[in-house]
Amino acid sequence: MRDHPASRALREANRAFKPVETKKPMTDYAKAQQSLHENRERLKAERLAREAKQGDHPKGNHPR
Repeated sequence: MRDHPASRALREANRAFKPVETKKPMTDYAKAQQSLHENRERLKAERLAREAKQGDHPKGNHPR
């Protein structure tokens, strides 16, 4: 059984023009939370890198 050209064209059109999911713009609060989270992760990575670099030295006896 063959599809009617109109139904096939309709399916193709629906596929081509399917609705686009849009994201809501971020609120000021959400932007602040995201910034806080990114900054905390950056600081954590820097602290872990420092601690790994100073891994030879016992804790509390850092050379100055």
